[in-house]
Amino acid sequence: MNRSRSSCHKKGPQPHAVPRITRSSTPQVRQPDPVESQDSGPGPYGKLRKKQADSALAQDLSKMSVSGQNVFPTSKEKTSNDPVQDGQSSGSRSPQGLPPTSAAKPSPRSGLASVARLVKLGRCKNVVVVAGAGISTASGIPDFRTPGTGLYANLEKYNIPYPEAIFNIDYFSDDPQPFFSLARALYPGSHRPNFIHYFIRMLHHKGLLLRLYTQNIDGLEKLCGIPDDKLVEAHGSFATASCHLCYTPYPAVEAKHAIMKGNVPICTFCAATVKPDVVFFGEDLPQNYFLHTKDFPKADLLIIMGTSLQIEPFASLVNTVRSTVPRLLLNRHAVGPFVKVPLRRGDHLELGDLEDTVRRFAEMLGWNDEITELMRSQETLTSCEGRVMSEHPGQMETSGPTPGGQGAASSGSEETDSETDSKSSASSNMSH
Repeated sequence: MNRSRSSCHKKGPQPHAVPRITRSSTPQVRQPDPVESQDSGPGPYGKLRKKQADSALAQDLSKMSVSGQNVFPTSKEKTSNDPVQDGQSSGSRSPQGLPPTSAAKPSPRSGLASVARLVKLGRCKNVVVVAGAGISTASGIPDFRTPGTGLYANLEKYNIPYPEAIFNIDYFSDDPQPFFSLARALYPGSHRPNFIHYFIRMLHHKGLLLRLYTQNIDGLEKLCGIPDDKLVEAHGSFATASCHLCYTPYPAVEAKHAIMKGNVPICTFCAATVKPDVVFFGEDLPQNYFLHTKDFPKADLLIIMGTSLQIEPFASLVNTVRSTVPRLLLNRHAVGPFVKVPLRRGDHLELGDLEDTVRRFAEMLGWNDEITELMRSQETLTSCEGRVMSEHPGQMETSGPTPGGQGAASSGSEETDSETDSKSSASSNMSH
């Protein structure tokens, strides 16, 4: 039986033309390189306008140092093409004793500073951010694939046949207990957004964020105040729940209470197991995921952070921006197209601790003080809302389905946005 699920079961009939893509733990056919596919026609902006924009951006890039590509071995010095496993470098050394390709680090001017200059020049007004579990490790949430500390490396106690089975819809149908055991640790509420989340929110306040595409299910993007219309939770979230067979909606708060007590929530319609609307392997991605068909061709800067780019179709999104669009990878290891040598012109990467890297990036942009103030005001607001919730638990039912106080953060963002936007606008005008 095909248990792939679609949001159309929850929101009424949808047109037959609505695309349907499922999350997969195995690589799918990658989308064509934009060099071949997206530059061959006039594009959505018209041929003349697109060429002018691309030409101006190319001139800016040509003025910058591209020495970051030269720190990699030349064609005569290339290391072995060992595949990158789970977003990590192979760790092996070449016969010449050179470090692996993915461990190479470009010079400071080749990555953060070059992209920061583009932003300060006003060349990047439609920024798309692609984020993975690495942006939440500074909040105390382990990522999935880091050897030793990642989530997949610590699942022996759940007695599952292979790590990804805990997020496989067919395995869940047979035995939901392993996932529910893990869900008790993953449910939002016990972790706070960190500097990286607020950096992305600052992009929004500056009017630069076109969209954030996240693989995360921890809800920290919403909790830091990024608006729903700027956020695509490609792998779902704990904010809602439904039956995994008939897709009948189920109160998210009740599902959480049952799971946290070690019980199994049961569908009132068909008596099957209810689960949070986290997208499992074999399930359909949410409909707003398909915003990428408009967002990525429109982007003038792509920032990729904290992801191994292992899960399809999400991983292939980074290949759908125009070939002249700068792509900046902020990660512990080189992944996806950034493993290739030499890098594509306009590609930049900065490897190392992600939070430290983002703080340096914010410093180059002159945003550190604003982000610190934003974090303070948002956390104060969230704490106040949390106290109201604890004193009046009944309000949880009326404030929205989001558990862990996320509904409060969303409503609070409207109060702080206007204040922060005014400060951001003044700062932005000064920097430009």
